[in-house]
Amino acid sequence: MIAIRAATPDDAAAIAAIYAPHVLIGAASFEEQAPDTRTIARRMAASEGLYPWIVATQGEARGGVLAYAYATAFHSRAAYRWSVETTIYVADAAQQRGAGRLLYEALVDTLTAQGFTQAIARIALPNDASIALHEGVGFRRAGVQREIGFKHGRWIDVGLWQRELAQPATPPAEPRPFTDTGVVRD
Repeated sequence: MIAIRAATPDDAAAIAAIYAPHVLIGAASFEEQAPDTRTIARRMAASEGLYPWIVATQGEARGGVLAYAYATAFHSRAAYRWSVETTIYVADAAQQRGAGRLLYEALVDTLTAQGFTQAIARIALPNDASIALHEGVGFRRAGVQREIGFKHGRWIDVGLWQRELAQPATPPAEPRPFTDTGVVRD
């Protein structure tokens, strides 16, 4: 059974291990050096309780981490504060087991409960599996940035996918911190 829960600093090593192959071998991440456990822990702490970091685990809630997902500010300017950028990575051994979809559904539900209105995902192209995952949880293609990243000796396009989380209200209420909502599963 797959469990979904808020990530803790104790998960930073597992998250770093899941992420490293995507940095070192793949093109899904445009980082060129895999961050270590301390760097991941700092990134988690930088969310300052506003943005969720969540994990899918095998078995009980403290089982091995299979995947992680998180949200960050879409843009630093204040008028963008109702929009987030989302990220998800699934361990190679957990591919095709449903952990990614369960985790992403929980991330979307959580962000919606927090009061965010739009989620944006950037996908290095081609990546049929990531596109299928994003579209499976309601994201739609919003555009392509051509040859925007250079990695592994080639230029890479990045696709933008967008998902409406809630109807924007006028005026909008401020987003609620993740520390107030916790992980939400509708």
